[in-house]
Amino acid sequence: MAHPSGNNIDTDLLIVGAGPTGLFAAYYAGFRGMRIAVVDSLPELGGQITAMYPEKQILDVAGFPTVKGRELVEGLVEQAAKAEPVYLLERTAASLTEDEDGVTVGLDDGTSVRAKVVLITAGIGKFSPRPLPAGEGWVGRGLEFFVPSFQPYVGKDVVIVGGGDSAFDWALHLEPVASSVTLVHRRDAFRAHAGTVDAVKASPKVEIVTKAEVSAINGNGTVESVDITVDGEVTTRPAQAIVAALGFIADLGPIQQWGIEVQKRHVVVDSSMRTNLARVFAAGDVTEYPGKVRLIAVGFGEAATAVNNAAVVIDPSAHVFPGHSSEGS
Repeated sequence: MAHPSGNNIDTDLLIVGAGPTGLFAAYYAGFRGMRIAVVDSLPELGGQITAMYPEKQILDVAGFPTVKGRELVEGLVEQAAKAEPVYLLERTAASLTEDEDGVTVGLDDGTSVRAKVVLITAGIGKFSPRPLPAGEGWVGRGLEFFVPSFQPYVGKDVVIVGGGDSAFDWALHLEPVASSVTLVHRRDAFRAHAGTVDAVKASPKVEIVTKAEVSAINGNGTVESVDITVDGEVTTRPAQAIVAALGFIADLGPIQQWGIEVQKRHVVVDSSMRTNLARVFAAGDVTEYPGKVRLIAVGFGEAATAVNNAAVVIDPSAHVFPGHSSEGS
């Protein structure tokens, strides 16, 4: 359930981040009998998946050979609903003070959350897309940074700029619906997964142009064509849609001032997912420890580990492992 701003909230566990890891943590904390509040700076649940990849096929969730991002989030929200979490959306966890009895987190809208434990599941934190140098003034007029829906690209000539996983994933997903897809990258080497690169290269409808850049966007009101520069030579080709998949700038924001040990925008945790603060845990992509692997599946396991260890902090008479969730309601 949502909660109005400007109030004081008392809970057992405050989860900072409403992405997949945070949503699963909410469900599991409910299984452990905790009261839960979840804060996120985005207006919707699901974190990066909802904001950036709702139509993307996700392949690394156990039990699902493939699942759309949107469908995964819908399932996680339904699962978490059993815990009756209080959702505090479009708000940022700004300050944290810790004492012997708990933690007080101040939100940027004036809300104060008193919790016994905080679990950070903030992914990469707040993120903003890296701009396309030639794209100034064209955002919303044919230029976009994310592809939340494929429908707007049906029958269009699409130019995708970038060489990472997002660029190649969107090339694969848009190829069946677009009239044509051109992927432009400034180098002839790619950061994307090799299997995805091979699949794009094998597609007859996707052209890859390397050692190139989109040097200009042309159109009257909306995008009509782009200039692509290769070795100083400029070619113009039709385009009614451009996707700038150049990555994004991530920032943990105020969390970095909470006194938590941070390495390169990641929160350092031990094997119990505890940070250097006794009542603050972390799970998911935000964490750092030797051998860390950043997968959604790993985040789910870390969430359960964090919640189980937090349970003992909340109630010292509790056990770290309560049994399997399939053994009771």
